Amino acid sequence: MDVAAVKEHCSRYPGASSKLFGPPGNVLAYSVGGKQFAYFKTSEPEKWRFSICATPERFLELTDVPGIKPARYMARFRWVTIVDVGTIPADYLKELIAWSYTKALTSLPKRRQVAIAGERPNDSFEPNPL
Repeated sequence: MDVAAVKEHCSRYPGASSKLFGPPGNVLAYSVGGKQFAYFKTSEPEKWRFSICATPERFLELTDVPGIKPARYMARFRWVTIVDVGTIPADYLKELIAWSYTKALTSLPKRRQVAIAGERPNDSFEPNPL
């Protein structure tokens, strides 16, 4: 997947929205219900680096992979940064994004989860088909 495909994928999740933050952060953040689940860095020298939240086990696994490192300032919350999304297999990247989205969604109050995702708020979510 390239950057455009990842952006499209992230925006298709139920209730997902994106917001561009200017300096000093310079990020394009994707969130659900006000909870962030992914972001792209939009300034040089780290332009289009992609960050997501991971499980504790996956955090350790992912940070051992070349091209994936702990996210600056967010590593203590188990966020990782993927230097080039094109180097990660598409299915694996989609799985990682889905987990991050689900974690953000399930951190919302149950009523809000149901309003966003429907009747089963604790299921794993896939983006809306085009």
